[in-house]
Amino acid sequence: MDDNLPIKQRLYIRFGKHDALIYTSNLDVAKTWERVLRRANLPILYSQGFNTRPRIALASALPLGISSDCEILDVSMREPIAIEGLAERIQATSPSGLRIYDIYEVPPRSASLTPRVRSSEYRIHFEDPIDRADLQTRIDKLLGSDTLNKQKEVKGKAVDVNVRSLVYDVHIDEQGDLIAHLAVGDRGNVRPQEILTEIGLGDAVVSIHRFQLHIDPE
Repeated sequence: MDDNLPIKQRLYIRFGKHDALIYTSNLDVAKTWERVLRRANLPILYSQGFNTRPRIALASALPLGISSDCEILDVSMREPIAIEGLAERIQATSPSGLRIYDIYEVPPRSASLTPRVRSSEYRIHFEDPIDRADLQTRIDKLLGSDTLNKQKEVKGKAVDVNVRSLVYDVHIDEQGDLIAHLAVGDRGNVRPQEILTEIGLGDAVVSIHRFQLHIDPE
């Protein structure tokens, strides 16, 4: 955070993306939040300069088509505001699919949130019946391999990068859903759909939900 900006209060807003909002890009979600906070008439701090912007930041990008109940918005205020009743106040100005779960205060000079996000956990639900034993065999093959290649563009060329170390865990839960714990952030990113493709189920009809963000302490 810029020491020249008078941050009087810093809030983390934990929210969810549901319904049609899951097909809204991260850039448009940020713009939605700008409108929501403005309509709620909150004392948001704005950046300095010619093109001023509200001092807000999403903790982690969420791929399109994935719902979540663990997203976090980092908001800087130019003056303190009471937390009590604030979630309801913001929810009243929010579009359908944007759900406010919790708001809490952090020290104004806390480190930026985004670089501290390390991994996410996803629940992948198969809409059609799937053979659980076969699914387990596919998972065992994935986890037993030292290689999971992902194409990345390096200096204008597509190259294969081994991201196996960024897949922390994949297992089947009691409901038969696939739980995937994957890296996000500065260390690299693996998406749930890439795991499905790797185990030969890239064409399966699924719904995917992010239910946990793992964030390094300051």
